[in-house]
Amino acid sequence: MSQPIAAWKEANVLVTGAGGFVGAWLVQALAGRGATVVALLHDRQPVSGLEALGCERKAVVVHGSVTGAALMNRLLSRYEIDTVFHLAAQPIVGAANRSPVPTFEANIRGTWTVLEACRRCPTIRRLVVASSDKAYGDHDRLPYTEDHPLLGLNPYDASKACADVLARSYHKAFRTPVGVVRCANIYGGGDLNFSRVVPGTIRSALRGEDPIVRSDGTPIREYLYVEDAVSAYLSVAEGLEDPEVAGQALNFGTGRPTSVQELVKAILQTAGRSDLNPRILGSGRLEGEIDKQYLSSERAGRILGWSAAESLESGLKKTVAWYAGFLGKGRARDAR
Repeated sequence: MSQPIAAWKEANVLVTGAGGFVGAWLVQALAGRGATVVALLHDRQPVSGLEALGCERKAVVVHGSVTGAALMNRLLSRYEIDTVFHLAAQPIVGAANRSPVPTFEANIRGTWTVLEACRRCPTIRRLVVASSDKAYGDHDRLPYTEDHPLLGLNPYDASKACADVLARSYHKAFRTPVGVVRCANIYGGGDLNFSRVVPGTIRSALRGEDPIVRSDGTPIREYLYVEDAVSAYLSVAEGLEDPEVAGQALNFGTGRPTSVQELVKAILQTAGRSDLNPRILGSGRLEGEIDKQYLSSERAGRILGWSAAESLESGLKKTVAWYAGFLGKGRARDAR
């Protein structure tokens, strides 16, 4: 991921949500390819994703809200942006259930603000919007394909479905060069939200503590390594001249559904702590969560030649190694 390629050498790129761990990995990949990157961060965190990866000096860092139209217009004009990756969002399902309005503000209003700014900016050539497998909602027929209707009805799921539809509507109505990425659950180094199952379990394992599983452990998901997610975003951006990509949404996953129990067991094995016993707190699925969610990535493979490079085993090995280094430096106390 660190070698420059022609498509990005002279690109001026804005990444919203660059303080999150996926956004930070994307900034790192773009800078490594020779792009000039502007990174938009909302909150001033003790340790941002950029700082966790050590790549904060690889971008022009701007603090502000993605819902600010004046800010978005200024950034696109001031830095002559030609490519936007819109990843900014309130990403936590539990927070969306507790406080839906801020989630709708960030995820829906933030998306239309970015879309409108890009529509009005003459230098924009490529726009990629982050959706999610959560936008599909609850379906009996799995895996999700891009032809499944978006039935997300819980606050977070609904916000991602709305953002997804808004992005595609701007292509249909205004020919905005936009593509939509629907990823499975993304994991990897740099995720400092330890309430999530992967970083939380790894931290427990490295501390020699029994990990906590909030559900009953049976929900099934796909887990996509972060560098594979980054390659998905880059592949969509690079393919936007293709009518099967522009104005469309594409799925990106591993094709390997895994239960939470299986995932936790795999993490403990990878960390060399199979002696630890997960503490199962739930008697069923958590409120607002769907029991089974996984994707078909066949269309992305056919159109873009994309496939996940990392297996769950190899991705977890890289991830555990990253946290062992990070937590070993005592940085966890600075994180959320």
